[in-house]
Amino acid sequence: MKLQATIGSAFLVIGVLVASGCATSSSPNTFTRSEAGRAQNVEAGTVTAVRAVNIQNDQRGVATATGAVLGGLAGNTVGGGRGQTAATVGGVVAGGAAGNAMAGTTRPGVEVTVQLDNGRTVAVVQEGSPDQFRAGDRVNVASDGVTTRVTRL
Repeated sequence: MKLQATIGSAFLVIGVLVASGCATSSSPNTFTRSEAGRAQNVEAGTVTAVRAVNIQNDQRGVATATGAVLGGLAGNTVGGGRGQTAATVGGVVAGGAAGNAMAGTTRPGVEVTVQLDNGRTVAVVQEGSPDQFRAGDRVNVASDGVTTRVTRL
């Protein structure tokens, strides 16, 4: 019975790990498979402001859960009785904390504010650095309704 529970837990961990690998990139040069072939609206405009930002990993909950499951499985293999229960609880707490810490990473990004030719102003955050754009640059703003990217003309 314990072997079946361990195997079931292992499949759960594998599923969580696969799901956590689905993080997306916000680089103007990287597209997901589902974005390929999807029509985008493109508007031209002029950059009015650029600033450096940090993009935080939004997979924090998945990483925390994965760490907790792995820690709990590791703790469950220790000893028996109350000692095993304590080790399992300790493993869950330690694994969750470790997963949360690893997911707390950030990537460099840039916020580009663009005055579109139609008079609207938009601000787009994407991976990159502020030296990729300057105020006065002519750019295209492409959006499929979900993802928006700014590229230089």
